[in-house]
Amino acid sequence: MNRLLRAIGDRLAAYLLAPRPHGAMVATVAPDRLEAALRPGDVLLVEGESRISMAIKFLTQSTWSHAALFVGRGWPGGAAGPEPLTLIEADLRAGVRAVPLSAFARMHTRICRPVGLAPPEVEQLIGFAVGRLGQRYDLKNLLDLARYLLPAPPVPLRWRRRMIAFGSGDPSRAICSTLIAEAFQSVHYPILPEVTFQDRIDGAGRHCRRELLHIRHHSLYAPRDFDMSPYFDIVKPTLRPGFDPHGLAWEDAAGPGPERH
Repeated sequence: MNRLLRAIGDRLAAYLLAPRPHGAMVATVAPDRLEAALRPGDVLLVEGESRISMAIKFLTQSTWSHAALFVGRGWPGGAAGPEPLTLIEADLRAGVRAVPLSAFARMHTRICRPVGLAPPEVEQLIGFAVGRLGQRYDLKNLLDLARYLLPAPPVPLRWRRRMIAFGSGDPSRAICSTLIAEAFQSVHYPILPEVTFQDRIDGAGRHCRRELLHIRHHSLYAPRDFDMSPYFDIVKPTLRPGFDPHGLAWEDAAGPGPERH
């Protein structure tokens, strides 16, 4: 029975990961500029094209459907392939794996950079992700997979995030952000914690209010949370080396003029 369920799960996963037919996506950043801007510990958000990507974007009301952790070339397996394996991601069929940057060459991307982490903390963050390489999603959990069959499931807004975490109770590695959220929680770095306020009286009799952060369960995180987080800097590769709009070469010698549709 388990073998049959896994076989059905594998077919279902292949269907969900197949790209949906539409016009070709054009990356907004050249691959060399993207690579030059990335630093170990950065989160790379990706706008995917598959059926599961469409469902994730609907459920999270976001452009971003996938996330990967940039670990650079310095880790032991970084040079294992023909291209440097600089990113760690969680794939529905392959599980947690290392991939080259070229895997996302033709996709829209965004760099989210944690602020204030010391080098040893970045090493610990990367070590956590590297230590999960090879972990696989259990494809016999068909209920976990079935939630993504409809690109726009009829789910009320208040239930959409919970639907991402729905399943058997095992951390859902179908959502790549679960792995990355766990990695950042391992170094006590905030993403989008729940905030409460504690009122108290200090030693001088003055009223004080203290802000307390509560870690949300990693299964409830989605790729968009790294974009929305007040603790991550958004890095624009085109602007980093210095951008001068007056130096752009336009096809019309008279200037850009109005856009033509």
